Amino acid sequence: MAGNRAATVSGGGGAVYGLGMVGALVWFWQQVDGFWPHVLGVLKALVWPAFLVYQAFGALHH
Repeated sequence: MAGNRAATVSGGGGAVYGLGMVGALVWFWQQVDGFWPHVLGVLKALVWPAFLVYQAFGALHH
């Protein structure tokens, strides 16, 4: 029974990531023109946390 409760409590991260992905998709989509830049924007929207962490570590380094 305790295993089911732990799985239920930890399920909120997927919703936050999903909302962030939709927001990133809208942002990247609006910034580009053309077919291939839109494809790149979709790919960037899928991996936006990596960009966020990279920029955060870069800001901490300076």
